[in-house]
Amino acid sequence: MERSFAGRRALVTGAGKGIGRDTAKALFASGARVVAVSRTQEDLVSLAQECPGIETLCVDLGDWEATERALSTIGPVDLLVNNAGVALLQPFLEVTKEACDRSFDVNFRSVVQVSQIVSRGLIARGAPGAIVNVSSQASQCALKDHAIYCSTKGAMDMLTKVMALELGPHKIRVNTVNPTVVMTAMGRANWSDAQKSEPMLSRIPLGKFAEA
Repeated sequence: MERSFAGRRALVTGAGKGIGRDTAKALFASGARVVAVSRTQEDLVSLAQECPGIETLCVDLGDWEATERALSTIGPVDLLVNNAGVALLQPFLEVTKEACDRSFDVNFRSVVQVSQIVSRGLIARGAPGAIVNVSSQASQCALKDHAIYCSTKGAMDMLTKVMALELGPHKIRVNTVNPTVVMTAMGRANWSDAQKSEPMLSRIPLGKFAEA
C-alpha cells in the first residue's frame, strides 16, 4: 500500500533534476505539499508545469547567506529530503581548492544549514518530523577520481548519525539513503564510459545501474 503524505509539507533540495525531481514528484503524488528547491530556475519552471501546485524556490545552497534569506520565511516543513549535490571529479593529486570548497559547501554544509532551519521549526511547533539525507555508496567505497565526492558523502553519513542522536528526542527521525550509480544526467556524464563502468556493473547482481 502506498503511504499517503496528505497534510504534510515536504521540502526537497536539488529538486530540479534526477533523484530530487523524481522524489518531489513522488511526494506530491502521495498528497504532500511540496517545496522544490533548485539553483536552476528553468528546471523549476518545467517541474511546476509538470506538477501544478508544487511550490518552487530558486537558490544556490552553496551560498550560506542566500540560503538563510531564502528559507527564513519558508514556513512549516514536516519532511525534508537533502538531495542537492555536485560531483566534481578530479584525480587526488589534481584536486583544486575550488572543487573542494564547492563540493563541501553543497554536499555537506548545506545539509547542516537546511536541516537546522527545518529542525528548529519542528521543535518550535512541537511537531514530529523526518529528514532523509541522500548519500551514496561512495561514502563507503573508494572510487578513482572521487576523493572529494567520497569524502563529502562520508561526512554526510556521520552527520546523519549525530543528527539522529540529537534530534531523536524531539521526535525527528534522520536517515540516509546510499544508492549506487543512478542514471541521472550527472550519473550518465560520469559513468557512460564502458571501461570505467564495467568493473562496477560486474559487482551488481542485476547487472545494471539504478534509475531515479
